[in-house]
Amino acid sequence: MRRTILFAGLGIALVIMALVSAGTGQLYVSPSEVFGSIMHAIGLDIGPMPSHANGNNALWNIRFPRVAMAIVIGAALATAGMLMQAIFGNPLAEPGVVGVSSGAALGASATIVFGWSFFGEWTIAVTAFLAGLVATMLVYLMSRAGGKTEIVTLVLTGIAINAFTGAGLAFLTFLGDQAAREQIVFWQLGSLNGSRWQQFGIIFPLIAFGIIASFFVARRLDLLSLGEKSARHLGVNVELLRIVVIVITALLVGAAVAFAGIIAFVGLVIPHLMRMVIGPAHLPLLIASVLGGSLLLLSADLVARTAVPMADLPIGMLTSLVGGPFFFWLLRRARKRAGGWA
Repeated sequence: MRRTILFAGLGIALVIMALVSAGTGQLYVSPSEVFGSIMHAIGLDIGPMPSHANGNNALWNIRFPRVAMAIVIGAALATAGMLMQAIFGNPLAEPGVVGVSSGAALGASATIVFGWSFFGEWTIAVTAFLAGLVATMLVYLMSRAGGKTEIVTLVLTGIAINAFTGAGLAFLTFLGDQAAREQIVFWQLGSLNGSRWQQFGIIFPLIAFGIIASFFVARRLDLLSLGEKSARHLGVNVELLRIVVIVITALLVGAAVAFAGIIAFVGLVIPHLMRMVIGPAHLPLLIASVLGGSLLLLSADLVARTAVPMADLPIGMLTSLVGGPFFFWLLRRARKRAGGWA
């Protein structure tokens, strides 16, 4: 019952926020007109059309691509955070904290600076995925010892990976021209400004595939949470499961970072909040994380667009303002429960 209420509440809140976010901006369109515009676009004569002459064009060419990007990227980051916490067996594992997001951003930035176009318009997404995969594997190999991931080791590994990728981004900034430098700064801050349908068309199938694949491994993650030995006795190929989850995580993070840059802490905050409400079972947790991640990023993007008149704040800055204190609270909580930094 609690799960049903949570899913319904998140779903309704997401729809309302999408209508409000799409209509809010320098050119205001009421939620009923936003709804009417969508209905007319699918051939249903329901609801009013935007009263402003440019309202419909603004919605479909500027607002809706940005809303759609916020929804899928938020879902991807929250899902990736949940998966990382499951395979690391550690509540602090999160793509932004342990350096996976910055690794993917390094791959995307290298593509811009060196002008790579191996895969056409997919090149940035592919290089972000490959760099994110390498970063995830490095974190996994460096932070685990004796079948577990210690908190201190994980945090220090994240610091090392972030420092390395930060140096790489600084080097690429030095090499690049003015346009490349501006894009790298954009990647480091994180933003949905300038989102387009073409970008959505590239990342949506990747994120949809990653989330669907996550549903198929959710049951095995429940068994893995019982311990590696117990999971093996129950027929789980633990190492294969971890490799599959690492690839899914890299795919989700790479797609999220490819056009939006580094947006940290969504994958940390949302799975924890959802776990507090519905418990640790991974299938319902995945559904709640998808909805919650979308809602959080959509809300953060609305604040980023409207908090300062005539300005677009970096969305990564806003999520870090919320996620930083939350991470510190989790760190203190984990230390208290473990009786030290073990």
